[in-house]
Amino acid sequence: MTATTARTSFFGVPALLSATLTVSAVALAANPAKAIEASGASRPDLNLVSTSVEPLKLEATSKTPTAIAQNTEQNTEQTPSLQQVNVYSAEGQGNAIDQVTSVSQLSDVRPTDWAFQALQSLVERYGCIAGYPDRTYRGNRALTRYEFAAGLNACLDRVNELIAASTADLVRKEDLATLQKLQEEFAAEVATLRGQVDALEARTTTLERQQFSTTTKLRGEAIFAIADTFGDRAGDTEDRTNTIFSNRIRLNLESSFTGRDRLRVQLEGANTPSFSGAFTGTNMTRLGFDGGSNNAVSISELYYRFPIGENLRVQIDATRNEFYDGLVDPISPLASSGSGALSRFGRFNPVIRSGASGAGLTFDLKLSEALSFQGGYIADTNSNDPGAKNGLFNGAYSALGQVVFRPASALTLGLTYVRSFYPGGEVNLTSSTGSAFAASPFGGVATSADSFAGSVQFRLSPRLLLGGWFGATLADQRSGGGSEATILNGAVYAAFPDLGREGNLGAILVGVPPKVTRNDVAAREDPDTSLHVEALYRIRVNDNIAITPGVFVIFDPQHNNANSTQYVGTIRTTFTF
Repeated sequence: MTATTARTSFFGVPALLSATLTVSAVALAANPAKAIEASGASRPDLNLVSTSVEPLKLEATSKTPTAIAQNTEQNTEQTPSLQQVNVYSAEGQGNAIDQVTSVSQLSDVRPTDWAFQALQSLVERYGCIAGYPDRTYRGNRALTRYEFAAGLNACLDRVNELIAASTADLVRKEDLATLQKLQEEFAAEVATLRGQVDALEARTTTLERQQFSTTTKLRGEAIFAIADTFGDRAGDTEDRTNTIFSNRIRLNLESSFTGRDRLRVQLEGANTPSFSGAFTGTNMTRLGFDGGSNNAVSISELYYRFPIGENLRVQIDATRNEFYDGLVDPISPLASSGSGALSRFGRFNPVIRSGASGAGLTFDLKLSEALSFQGGYIADTNSNDPGAKNGLFNGAYSALGQVVFRPASALTLGLTYVRSFYPGGEVNLTSSTGSAFAASPFGGVATSADSFAGSVQFRLSPRLLLGGWFGATLADQRSGGGSEATILNGAVYAAFPDLGREGNLGAILVGVPPKVTRNDVAAREDPDTSLHVEALYRIRVNDNIAITPGVFVIFDPQHNNANSTQYVGTIRTTFTF
């Protein structure tokens, strides 16, 4: 055997050839030069590099050795030893292979390696690796060193748990010695994996705390409604309405840039007529979800909401905003037009509706766990018009301040003040919820108003809510004679959450729509008092569909007992998605 052949078989082919190498692997690892001399090879010709190979555990236990750093496999049982060495020598001349000096340079830990078998024994004894879903370990597959290190780390943790639980007697001394040896040999990989796990845990914590999506989300609501009014038109002796089937669709496009803010664009199309004027002779019969023109699509909301610090939220609206669409709490379980009261008046206190509808700002300042201050300023829909008596500050506007007090989780109290102004021809103090006199007590002349309101909501039990509101408006004529008028409204209600089934809602409401109780212009003072009575039952079909049949009745419409009682019935089906 020549020195060249020996050199090739040792470095180019890590396989141990029992026919050629007559010394044991242990002797080779301890003193490679001496071992090769014993086999008959020439020490000077071998020219071994003096390098420690102690970490590489070589065992000549297999009759058919495994090539550690060689891709080509040969049938060693059919090839004579010397011929096999020559074959490997020829292959290695064109593609020199670096000498392996440490086990950490190897990519895999094979099932025949002692380390693999030692870990497999620990797994079976202590159950430190769950294995695959079928509860098998599948120990016949090679592992990368990092996969192996992960398994070793699991066994180390398991043994430490047993020791910490005062069950150390369950751990054999031989296994502790094996773990120590494995830990020393794979110390670098275990340390790397633990560092990576720590880094991932830190990143996961950060993501959980700051998680948000900049993707725009689509949320929608669609309403199908069958409705009709019954009874003579106010001031007339004829019922002028027929049964209708109408709809409303709202699509909300919502985005967030920080995870705590919201940009919303709401598109709306509707064709539900207003049961007022030519149809019924009064605004008191209006539905809570009416509006639209032949399903023409328009932007009904455009706002950006964001926090300032931990206790202040702000919402900036670019168009068609009202206070209850912002951060002002209406303090009513019937406030939603899609799932609350069926009537316009029955949703919440008309004082919160009073004022302009357009661009503006609302805010909610949390003063304590029980107390918050809400407010805002809104200009009318002509806030983008630079002409006379228009714009952000020179046209119709309203400014609101509200204190919300929650002394207990079941009780909510609210006190509200609104200052509003309307140029001539744009006066509507009650947002079309009361009589014609209440909407414009002095006719179409410029009018300002100071409105005050109180609201209460009390959860008597998980299935019973009691509440109500009261509102008063002091109106001033800003041109002409300087007349003054007082407008009052109020209501009480009982709501029954989860009535009959979880998600259902029953409600009964009785109230007095806005009424002019005193007016310097005597001809525009309401002579009598109307009464609004409403009952509804929202049936939850599933998470996305609710059907709400109901009826509301107006006694003495327009606060005039000369008018016949009017009834409004509807079945509202709401789809949310």
